[in-house]
Amino acid sequence: MTSSQTVAAGITKDSHHLIRRVASASAIGTAAEYYDFFAYGTAAVLFFGHLFFPSSDPLIGTLAAFATYAVGFFARPLGGIVFGHIGDKVGRKKALVITILMVGLGTFCIGLLPTYEKIGFWAPTLLIVIRIIQGFGVGGEQAGAVLMTAEYAEPHRRGYFASWVQIGAPVGFLLPMALFAVLTALLSAEEMMSWGWRIPFLLSALLVIVGMFIRLSIDESPVFASIRETKAAESRPVVEVLRNYPGIICCGVAAKLIEACSFGLFTVIILAWGKSNQLSATTMMETMIVAILLELIAIPLMGRLSDRIGRRPVYLAGALLLTLSIFPFFIAMSQDVFWLSQLAMIVVLTLGHSMCYAPQASWFPELFPTHIRCSGIALIWQTGSLIGGGILGLTAVKILQMTGGHYYGLAGYVVVLGLISIWGISRLPETAPAKRGAELHNWQQKA
Repeated sequence: MTSSQTVAAGITKDSHHLIRRVASASAIGTAAEYYDFFAYGTAAVLFFGHLFFPSSDPLIGTLAAFATYAVGFFARPLGGIVFGHIGDKVGRKKALVITILMVGLGTFCIGLLPTYEKIGFWAPTLLIVIRIIQGFGVGGEQAGAVLMTAEYAEPHRRGYFASWVQIGAPVGFLLPMALFAVLTALLSAEEMMSWGWRIPFLLSALLVIVGMFIRLSIDESPVFASIRETKAAESRPVVEVLRNYPGIICCGVAAKLIEACSFGLFTVIILAWGKSNQLSATTMMETMIVAILLELIAIPLMGRLSDRIGRRPVYLAGALLLTLSIFPFFIAMSQDVFWLSQLAMIVVLTLGHSMCYAPQASWFPELFPTHIRCSGIALIWQTGSLIGGGILGLTAVKILQMTGGHYYGLAGYVVVLGLISIWGISRLPETAPAKRGAELHNWQQKA
């Protein structure tokens, strides 16, 4: 049975209410993941270097904070393997309930941590442990979230409905950013450094409660329920994926790189670059927020477009746009002019990122048969995120330090990843039902 047939099995009529509920349940987990991502990233730039990694050189403290931020990415592939296995063997829903607890409660616990001043080296040690646990949970979170929605949706509208899960990323960005902005306006710098930074982390508990309530209210994926009834579940899904689909895994990881790199770069790393070049943080934050708000509209539009013209053309156009615009982006931001910065942010975030991010939610699941699909997506998603996003977080501040704050090091990094992604995207088979040809069948025959 082909990938498209297995996804469609048992789904004869599209219930808009049901799919909206499933997409909401999936998106809330994505929002929780990115809430942690951006709450930590913002705090790493503004507070954690001083609170957890004190140093005579502020840049060194920031570097250490970002290194801890990157630690979570290294746990993601292992989490992807474990929860991919659980998702393929036990069920998508059970895996998603566990992962949202791990991610959300980890964020909450960061808000309770004593600082270096209180308990010395135990403070950064505990922070690292929490980040590892969170990374492990995130490894299974997003793959399972997009898969749950993709398996509920009708094939010809899967790109549109699955893309709604991806809205969790910009929502997860906007919530902590809004909280930090409000707190910064209401509290003094001393109060923010003392206790105000904790509030966004503690409030993550609300996101977890809502997410758990919604996720527990939905049923297991009908496609997975079908293969469980027929006892078609693979006993070693990860092994089968690696043995039979190494080409798809390799090209999928390559395709993921530019998207994983770009969102973190344009929303977190850019603040550290701006800080090192004495650029207006207010301008950067305001233009970033507008671009992300617009992306809430762009993502489902790009998902719908991928149903009409194919996953690959939309994704490839986004990768090309991000790669070609990276140097103009930094040149525009260097001018520190609001309208120019706003235009640059819209090009890379609203357009470039959404064109890559939206098709992923339907394209990656369609590349694998049902019984190993969760494992396959998790391997692509989390390995690509580690290389594209985690290593960037680990090295970005060091790149800035080595280049004296110049942008060419970061821009060069993006160009290299972009070229790799363009190669991977062009090699993957088209899976959209309206545009799929013989190439997907040929890939599966080779496997």
